[in-house]
Amino acid sequence: MTRIHIPGVIAMAAIVVASNIFVQFLFGNWLTWGAFTYPLAFLVTDVMNRVYGVQAARKVVFAGFLVGIICSVIGTQIMLQGDGFTYPAVTLRIAIGSGLAFLTAQLLDVAIFDRLRDGAWWRAPLASTLIGSSIDTALFFTIAFSAGLRFIEPANDVSWANEALPLLGAGPIAPLWVSLAIADWAVKLSLALIALVPFRVIVARLMASKASA
Repeated sequence: MTRIHIPGVIAMAAIVVASNIFVQFLFGNWLTWGAFTYPLAFLVTDVMNRVYGVQAARKVVFAGFLVGIICSVIGTQIMLQGDGFTYPAVTLRIAIGSGLAFLTAQLLDVAIFDRLRDGAWWRAPLASTLIGSSIDTALFFTIAFSAGLRFIEPANDVSWANEALPLLGAGPIAPLWVSLAIADWAVKLSLALIALVPFRVIVARLMASKASA
C-alpha cells in the first residue's frame, strides 16, 4: 500500500461504514438510506482505476471488502429488540450477501473499466458501474432474502421479505424483496449517470496534481 492509495482507501472505508449504518434506516417504502451512499463505492473505484491504474483500484476494493467484513462481524454481535424478539443487527445471510456482492461487483467493475479505458472518457465508468451495480443488486438481495436460499441460515426468518405484494406497490404480485431490489437497482443506475460529473472533475484535478508532482 503506497501513499497514493490512502485517499482512495479512506474514501472507500467511509462509504462502506456509512452504508452499513444507513441501510438500517428506511427512505420511503422501498429503499434505505444506504441505497444512496453505497453506489459511491463505484465512483471511488473508477477514479482510482482511471488515475492510478487497475492494480491500485483492486487494492482499494480489497480494503473496502476488509472493512465490510469487520462491519459485518461487529453487526452480528449487536443485538436489537423488536416485537418481543431479540435479533442481530446483521444476519449471516446479509453478511454473506453483502460481502460476496461487493467483492464480485467491484472486481467486475475494475475489469470492465480497464477493458474500456481507451474509449470515450464516459464509456468506461458508465458501463462498468451499470454492469457492476446490476450484479451487486442481484447477488445481494437473492442471497440475503430469497426463500430458495433459506438453507444458508435456517434460523433466520425471511418470511417478511417473501410476502407476496404488488411489485413496487402497483405492479404484478411478487415477493417484497424483489420490489426492494428493483428500487435499489433504479437508484444505482440513476447515480451511475449523475456520478459522471464528479468523476470527470475529480479525475481532472488528480491528473493535474499528478502531472505537477
